[in-house]
Amino acid sequence: MLNIFARASISRLTDPIGAGLVRLGLSPNAVTVTGTVASAGAAMWFFPRGQLFVGTVVVAVFLLFDILDGAMARAGGKATRFGGVLDASCDRLVDGALFGALVWWALVVDVNHLRGLALLICLVSAQVISYVKARAEANGLSADGGLAERAERFLVVLVGTGLHGLGVPYVLDVAVWLLVVLSLVTIAQRLIAVHASYRDR
Repeated sequence: MLNIFARASISRLTDPIGAGLVRLGLSPNAVTVTGTVASAGAAMWFFPRGQLFVGTVVVAVFLLFDILDGAMARAGGKATRFGGVLDASCDRLVDGALFGALVWWALVVDVNHLRGLALLICLVSAQVISYVKARAEANGLSADGGLAERAERFLVVLVGTGLHGLGVPYVLDVAVWLLVVLSLVTIAQRLIAVHASYRDR
């Protein structure tokens, strides 16, 4: 949803920045890897220590690299199939690191088993949502869309962690269980889309 409605507006902001980075001699793949290492490292450093607000801010900043690498590829005419695979693989690493770090914090540090279970469901669901699309496209089918694509998932969970880190009660649990529902619905939506795409062939 956010990918559809916000992509044009975000591109107007990021495309000039991406063009500037290309002129500096940076490559999209280097920015992808840098953003992945920084985002995953920040998540695994701050979240398990219970530093949720700081971790949210740092992770959100480095997630901008995931937007800039695409802008750089468009600006430099360097969009490649390898770059697409690299970007998707790095996305899965960041997803796993972020939710995995939160699962560790919830179960080991905060000792909140119910919250940990919800976060674990979010972790698995995020991987399945991406897998359904990748598997469908590998078979020439379509599985786009859904209520909780990657941008929505990060928005919901990071708003929850950030406000929880500021001491706002209940907001993280509401965010996480909302994301559980949205993620499971998204898996169903993508499987339905795959089935419809198969029937239309």
